[in-house]
Amino acid sequence: MREVLRCTDEENLDMITDTIEYLRSHGIEVIFDAEHFYDGFKDSPSYALSVVRSAYDAGARVVVLCDTNGGTLPSELSVITRRVREEIGCPLGIHTHNDSGVAVANTLAAVEEGARHVQGTINGLGERCGNADLCQVIPNLALKMGFKVLGGDGVERLRRLTQTARLVAELSNRELSPYHPFVGRHAFAHKGGVHIDAMLKHPRTYEHIDPALVGNERIISISELSGRSALQYQAQKLGLSLDKNELTRALEEIKKLELLGYNLEPADATVSLILLNSIGVRLDFFKIRTWWVEVFDIGRQMAKAIVSLDVNGEAITEIGEGVGPVHALDEAIRKALLRKFPELKDTHLVNYKVAVIDSGDGTAAAVRVFVEFMSGAKRWATTAVSRNILEASLKAITDGYTYNLAVIRKLGIASAKIDGGQHNNG
Repeated sequence: MREVLRCTDEENLDMITDTIEYLRSHGIEVIFDAEHFYDGFKDSPSYALSVVRSAYDAGARVVVLCDTNGGTLPSELSVITRRVREEIGCPLGIHTHNDSGVAVANTLAAVEEGARHVQGTINGLGERCGNADLCQVIPNLALKMGFKVLGGDGVERLRRLTQTARLVAELSNRELSPYHPFVGRHAFAHKGGVHIDAMLKHPRTYEHIDPALVGNERIISISELSGRSALQYQAQKLGLSLDKNELTRALEEIKKLELLGYNLEPADATVSLILLNSIGVRLDFFKIRTWWVEVFDIGRQMAKAIVSLDVNGEAITEIGEGVGPVHALDEAIRKALLRKFPELKDTHLVNYKVAVIDSGDGTAAAVRVFVEFMSGAKRWATTAVSRNILEASLKAITDGYTYNLAVIRKLGIASAKIDGGQHNNG
């Protein structure tokens, strides 16, 4: 007030009162945000309270207490909010920033002290470190503190929280962390044989809520640490029932691949293909006959790939061009597949990463490729390892398309074991 607005104590109170009364005289309902309130209270409690009282007496429906620079800790905020409630008794709101990493904690603390109007943003978007994240505030209020926070069918609307968070992340072009509480892809991911076995027997051991309540899902990370229970869970999600020998066979294959440098934790589709292979299912929708890639410079660098596929004995050849060799390779594969599998038209490669496995070998080192696909709201990922980065990319890409064809056609999934024998879906 003194350094920015350059006004006296009385002038500030007059501006607040005049503004609220003017707005109300025009039929406007007023919510008054007390900017910088908590810092102002620390400097002068009596004057801060007089600001709140003036706003309320002038007709503000709610007075929102703001931690504008995000520097107040929950213990301080609780004491101050309680003081306002006890001395003024007006309807209170809370507006917090996350500069100290406690915006959500501060918001919940204010609600515990009587605030009933909560401000925040989806995914915590906001200037500097962001605002209170509604994707954490809402489920905590609804599921842990017993408040009704969503109108209509609140239970069903809460199930759309994860979908909403991911949509906002996509529209704002700000990637949602996989470790984001409640709505992140790994928020309910589990790894480790003993850990997974305990969680599957009693989910509350490692899950604070049922992920379905917020529209998320449980992920069992498959790795060399996984036990049969983890693989059985993954198989059940595919509609498969594996016996002990089949589970052992799949687990041995996973251990062998991870010794070669594979990381199967994020590659759910690759694990699914391993499980199908362990029960004798061969998803031979297509085979790569030949492939060829070149990079050239014609004033700008371009890449071209020629891929020949075998689909039921018929050769399908296509050319793809791209900004790099992997882009061109994917374009050629996709164009060839669409000629025989038009159901893949909505399938797109959306993430591609490469990691060097043993940097001691320099440019001859083996690399691990991770590829993520999307079709509608569905995502899946594959991985492959090779000393040739293009060969690893080719396998990861073709495995990704193979997996989606299996899901679309429901081949090898949910009905993979027929008459106790092996089933070839080629």
